[in-house]
Amino acid sequence: MPSNQRETLTEEWKESVKGRENQVWENICDIGGDRGWYFGTSLWKIRGLIDRVFGGVGYRKGRPAGILKAGDQVDFWRVIHVDNSKKTLKMEAEMKLPGKVWITFEIKGSQFLQKVEFQPYAYYGRIYWILVKPLHYLMFNGMFRSIIKYKR
Repeated sequence: MPSNQRETLTEEWKESVKGRENQVWENICDIGGDRGWYFGTSLWKIRGLIDRVFGGVGYRKGRPAGILKAGDQVDFWRVIHVDNSKKTLKMEAEMKLPGKVWITFEIKGSQFLQKVEFQPYAYYGRIYWILVKPLHYLMFNGMFRSIIKYKR
């Protein structure tokens, strides 16, 4: 890998939501704040307490009402890209981590894709990612499944 490129570790979930694309997109757009994260919200709050201990922003419960736009805060994530016509939402974590983390939600055709990307800072970032991978699988897989199943 060239020295000007950073390694990115990626986890993805994909599933057909044929006939429910708009409902799933609405669920994605309502994530965070009072709605929570559809799965494991209490674990996200614990992660926020850990973040505070290490000098981070913690779990700032909240999000703007209505349609999200770039720059909006969603708990301890920041919206960096949203395109309602293409049904894509990407957020960057603002918590203390040994690297950078992004989560992307996308409806492409009849497929719902959730992708988590992590750019580790050096070897300790990779070790962190390996150690938390089982918990991340539980959290992100549970969130993915719950977003699909949630009905208003």
